[in-house]
Amino acid sequence: MTDTPMSFMDHLVELRKRLIISVIAVAVGTAIAAVFYSPLLDLLAEPYLEAVDGDRLAFFQPTEAFALVLRVAMFGGVVIASPVIIAQIWAFVGPALTARERRFILPLSVVLGLLFAGGVVVGYVALPLTLRLLLGIGADILDPVIGAEFYLRFAMRFVLAFGLAFLFPVFLFAAAAMGLVTSATLRSWRRWAITIILMGSALLTPGGDPLTLVLLAGPLYILYEGTMLAIRFGLKK
Repeated sequence: MTDTPMSFMDHLVELRKRLIISVIAVAVGTAIAAVFYSPLLDLLAEPYLEAVDGDRLAFFQPTEAFALVLRVAMFGGVVIASPVIIAQIWAFVGPALTARERRFILPLSVVLGLLFAGGVVVGYVALPLTLRLLLGIGADILDPVIGAEFYLRFAMRFVLAFGLAFLFPVFLFAAAAMGLVTSATLRSWRRWAITIILMGSALLTPGGDPLTLVLLAGPLYILYEGTMLAIRFGLKK
């Protein structure tokens, strides 16, 4: 890896290269997910069908089923291509990092993938709990009839929001690696961190269900404390 400064045009060319590789990875991942769209669709639909005690999702337009299969395939494609996307992001920003900072690229990439996957799993666990609460509001006089498009859009955004929320410790650790914060700083911010985590979790759990809120806020706070330990001992080592 060369340390020769790159011009603005060189950066644009490099960015275009990384974007093209990422788009190709998503396209390949989408093609793979399209082959297995049925089990993926079943997995996403299960929380709703369980909440309403049903067996099938409904669609209301002739082209809606095709659009839903494509959307689910693209969702799976992004998940499949996420390691490549992360690698391309690091490859683009790598030349701007110092030799010390580059040592964290591989471990941070692995942690990013694991945290995102963990967040998606927690989101999927929280999804049926949130659905039961939302669909139970006014259930004595209202009968929920939700189209497949609206539900699947909600479900995919919900689990992705959990996955992205779980990534924040990596950015805290990266900031510490660059000398922007320390473990002592994060300890002094603990009360503010709890407040922000609770507020963010409330925004990501539209039903306001306390159990769902705890399912997101609890792990996020544990990750915050774990990040402080990683910064204190990991960076020192």
